[in-house]
Amino acid sequence: MIAGIYTLVILGGISYTMERTLNDYHLTVVEFLGIYVILAVSLALTNSFTGLFSLGHPAFMAIGAYISAILTFPPIRKAIMMPALPHFLANMQLPFCLAVIIGGVIAALSAFIIGFPVLRLRGHYLAVATIGFMIIVQVLITNMNSLTRGPLGINGIYPYTDIWWVYIWVVVTVYTVWRVLNSRFGRAMLAIREDEIAAESLGISLTYFKLFPLVLGAFFAGVAGGLWAHLVTAITPSSFSLPLAFLLVVMLVIGGKSITGAIIGALLIGIVSELLRPLEMATQMYGLTQIVTAIGLLAILIKKPGGIAGSKEINLVSLYKSLKVLR
Repeated sequence: MIAGIYTLVILGGISYTMERTLNDYHLTVVEFLGIYVILAVSLALTNSFTGLFSLGHPAFMAIGAYISAILTFPPIRKAIMMPALPHFLANMQLPFCLAVIIGGVIAALSAFIIGFPVLRLRGHYLAVATIGFMIIVQVLITNMNSLTRGPLGINGIYPYTDIWWVYIWVVVTVYTVWRVLNSRFGRAMLAIREDEIAAESLGISLTYFKLFPLVLGAFFAGVAGGLWAHLVTAITPSSFSLPLAFLLVVMLVIGGKSITGAIIGALLIGIVSELLRPLEMATQMYGLTQIVTAIGLLAILIKKPGGIAGSKEINLVSLYKSLKVLR
């Protein structure tokens, strides 16, 4: 408990310092890093801890992004930009936090609906099925012109997202996933990852304990989509596509099968991407980020197949006690 309080105080102090000292560009980069952490940690629930291989996170992001953007849009602009919205949505404008949560809930509901048929599949079949779901969501958004403005997307979204909102949700995501992993749900998920047949023979419901992480991960992906939308202030169907899905998977492979690994992978990929972007623009070597990421991924797979952190977690209690002794 004390270690957790110290962690929150330190994170709050760091956030306040960065808000006061960094320029707008660097502050935006830090906010993107936080969103990547939310996405990687929530995806780790299914891909790292349950042994599934889902590539559907961008679809849940898109749902959360579009729902939260529509709910926070002023009614006057909705009447002009999205004239076919239902009456109750056309005249509704919700606070940012509530809109983001609703976007996450609807993303979780969509995961619940597709989960029953999709989770009967395994391995690459499951990956293909989740890609199919992502394509379906993308096509629906593209063709619902009167509701989503189709391929034009939604622009002029108010920039509600700031460093405080992002890192509050980072803390909520990491803490929730940590609590799940250290509960009977987490032990059941890990058992399924290691051996489905043995887990089922012990009375673990494969359907329930596969569906639970998928739905919870989709909720946080929807939240991340809402934060993303109100950070970039303009979204299109192509914003949430297959390259983003693979990037998230690479974060987990590089970091390892742990919460700590997911955080390390998200920060590493995010920082490398931002460092290489100016070089890409200057040399016009577009795709350099993907090349460097691929080389890094191959190096990790050869030298350390389990990822940088592997399955190890940072023990905050032990860290607090060590710092106390040093003091």
